[in-house]
Amino acid sequence: MSAPFSDADLEAYLDEMLDPTRAAELESLLRQNRNLLQRLAQINQRRDAGVHTLSEIWRQNRIGVPTREQVRGYLLGTIDEGLADYIHFRVEVLRCRYTSALLEDVELEQKKSEQQAAANRRKKYIDSSAGLIRRRSKN
Repeated sequence: MSAPFSDADLEAYLDEMLDPTRAAELESLLRQNRNLLQRLAQINQRRDAGVHTLSEIWRQNRIGVPTREQVRGYLLGTIDEGLADYIHFRVEVLRCRYTSALLEDVELEQKKSEQQAAANRRKKYIDSSAGLIRRRSKN
């Protein structure tokens, strides 16, 4: 078993922001540990009453999540080292689902863009070669 669950972990679980492995571990413990279940219920009741912690506000508003442009720069290696380290930390250590999803989305977008550019180059080559072949066949 890993480290005990903090209130921040329980809040992240309720927001579906807890790392999937850690969430599965928590769900298993909730079935066995009545005290942990009561803590989760208390946090949920507090939230339903409109009382929020600073960490909840950050998570709900995605304050720490990098922008699409920053993630694009991270993938291209064009951002400063501090920001690159921060994005790496969010993905690898925090396992932030929003940052990870954004990273995957930008990677997919870049691959599609590269494929489209390659298809456009091929078409230009073929079109220019077709013109040469037609001229040579007329001579």
